[in-house]
Amino acid sequence: MSKAKLLRIHFSERDKYRGAPLYEAIVSKCREMRIAGATVFRGLEGYGENAEIHRRHIMDHDQPIIVVVVDIEERINDLIPVIESMMETAVIATSEVEMIRVQRSSVESRK
Repeated sequence: MSKAKLLRIHFSERDKYRGAPLYEAIVSKCREMRIAGATVFRGLEGYGENAEIHRRHIMDHDQPIIVVVVDIEERINDLIPVIESMMETAVIATSEVEMIRVQRSSVESRK
């Protein structure tokens, strides 16, 4: 186990960065920066800073999105200003966590 940070980024499905969905751009940036892991979750309903309800509509996709990122504190601290520069409005939360890496060789995983 090693000390790490968990980063949660909350925003709307309709948020974009350079024409692409913001969540795709964030995951791409995380891979580029060699961050340990990032996962995108779509919520059923939620609201943010302006109290506007975000939910799936028949004609419009506006569900809440959460991107969860985990890595060592230094890398998360380097990532935060990059992510902030990519968005107009969002909530970013961090927490200290213990990170356990599980890696088995392909031979061991077949047994």
